[in-house]
Amino acid sequence: MNTGSLRFGITAVLMLATALVLQAHSRTEYFPARAPLSSLPLQIDGWNGTDEPLDQQTLDILGPGEFLVRDYENTSASPPRSQPWVNLYIAYFPSQKAGDTIHSPNHCLPGAGWVPISREIVQITRPDGSSFPVNRYVVAKGEDRQLVLYWFQAHGRVVAREWWAKYYLIADSVRMNRSDGGLVRLMTPMLDGESPDAAEARLMKLGSKFLPILDNYIPR
Repeated sequence: MNTGSLRFGITAVLMLATALVLQAHSRTEYFPARAPLSSLPLQIDGWNGTDEPLDQQTLDILGPGEFLVRDYENTSASPPRSQPWVNLYIAYFPSQKAGDTIHSPNHCLPGAGWVPISREIVQITRPDGSSFPVNRYVVAKGEDRQLVLYWFQAHGRVVAREWWAKYYLIADSVRMNRSDGGLVRLMTPMLDGESPDAAEARLMKLGSKFLPILDNYIPR
């Protein structure tokens, strides 16, 4: 069995186990207080954001959660708009007991025509010096390339692997009576000849501004 088939099998088994456990665990869920995603700052340290609404068909596919899609431009760059935009996508599900779980970009990006040409897990450093794992993809569509960073976040925990997110979803549902969780994704076009490391460093000039405040929107 190749690595892709094994990964698919593990994920499928965990998704089935997640659905069975969450449906069987019928206690009233705990929903912690949190700020709405729409209140995430539009302007932050020279970056200005523009919200991109999702169409109803996409919302129907994603399920009953809260979603933010926003493009940020660095208006402090010299000359203005000389740096590519950064797209921020956050999906938050207050409950995943009904079977509506987080859709991984690992599946959604190819569906939108973006083909992964490299993928790895890297460590992102927070402003306080701590670090956490994220998925880093370089995706291509024709001549265009983009760098993608994404991770799963819930209850103060960050993981890169989808199956770990499913495992903790089951464990936390039993232990904490919570099935909420979120996904955070950052994307940016890559300049001609730009390396993934250079694109990541540029992308995280904005991304690092949001790391300290994400717990307000995806509660610990």
